[in-house]
Amino acid sequence: MSIDLCIGGIAALAIGIGVRVTCALRLCVMTLSSGPLDGLVVVALEQAVAAPFASRQLADLGARTIKIERPGGGDFARGYDSTVHGLASHFVWLNAGKESVVADLKTAEGRALLDRLLAHADVFIQNLSPRAARSLGVSARQLTERHSRLIACDISGYGSGGPYEERKAYDLLIQSEAGLVAVTGTPETPAKVGISIADIAAGMYAYSGILSALHQRHRTGLGTALEVSMLEALGEWMGYAYLYSGYGGTQPARAGASHATIAPYGPVRTLGGQIVMFGLQNEREWAVFCGQVLRRADVAQDPRFGGNAQRVEHREELDRIVADVFAELELDEAVGRLESAGIAYAQQRSLAEFVAHPQLKARDRWRTAQTSAGPVEVLKPAVTADWPTPSGSVPALGEHTEGVLAWLDGLEAEQGVTA
Repeated sequence: MSIDLCIGGIAALAIGIGVRVTCALRLCVMTLSSGPLDGLVVVALEQAVAAPFASRQLADLGARTIKIERPGGGDFARGYDSTVHGLASHFVWLNAGKESVVADLKTAEGRALLDRLLAHADVFIQNLSPRAARSLGVSARQLTERHSRLIACDISGYGSGGPYEERKAYDLLIQSEAGLVAVTGTPETPAKVGISIADIAAGMYAYSGILSALHQRHRTGLGTALEVSMLEALGEWMGYAYLYSGYGGTQPARAGASHATIAPYGPVRTLGGQIVMFGLQNEREWAVFCGQVLRRADVAQDPRFGGNAQRVEHREELDRIVADVFAELELDEAVGRLESAGIAYAQQRSLAEFVAHPQLKARDRWRTAQTSAGPVEVLKPAVTADWPTPSGSVPALGEHTEGVLAWLDGLEAEQGVTA
């Protein structure tokens, strides 16, 4: 859409509903030139993964995101490793597009700086323990009582109240408490998920909750206190498993890379040693798979495999038949048969192969983030839209302290406020 058409359309709509045309024009220009959260100020008292993941999503949408870090070391995720040109991979992933401000909240000066920031913030995110947050006076409830338009979000392991309130809550521990480890791995050995999935789940619910609260504030003018626990966020993602277990009497079996309750569904090795993943969804696909992929129509008639329940029961025998066929096929032949039969499949890729994925290249899904150690290639935000995506630099510790203080001084001078 051209700018002229956009302005004309909004102007006509504005006249029709009695909205000032100038506001509509300003909205149109903003939409075309900046992210949808441009103009919003987010303050994050955060560390590790869950809260930084949530606030980075807001930064990607154009919000000014100010990260409060402790003197000396800052966010302890800065020290997790040194694999990205000497920087920590977790920190680079989670903090592009933010401004780093150093403040010691154990001092009156540090708390005063936080108060000054909160007076101009739209959103505040923190992932201290519930007791520590209350002690500092920065729990969501405490802050929304003092700042009526503020959207404040608490993220913790187990939530406020209850016997687990003050337990330390690292990702592996939450995966264990939520039952995820019990259903992940092989029949012999349970396993954790290889990424910080409990942190990510909590961060995503904090992010979506904040967006919802922003919409509500647009209607009511009032902020909201939000709370997200890692246990409850991951528990939501475990919904199928606990329903299956609670009403079926047994929990989903650990099946390695195979599907716990559908067969055949999982990995198979080709002649060259490459692994292909495939999955079936219904009896029509089962018949096609036997005839066109296995080229063993007799297998479809075998009473041991007469329905999905029977195939799961006799998974070992079925897997052996499938493995024997694919072991004689080169990768191209195996993929060709699955493709022509319309069976869903994928290659099991390494991380290096994922980075070089042809689909990501075709869709231009990589961007460059600047860091103190040099440029780094990172994925663009998963949601694509007409608004621009900021390039987003990864901040050095305290890099923006002076700039943010100068910004506050200017705002307060305009408002006649004495710091």
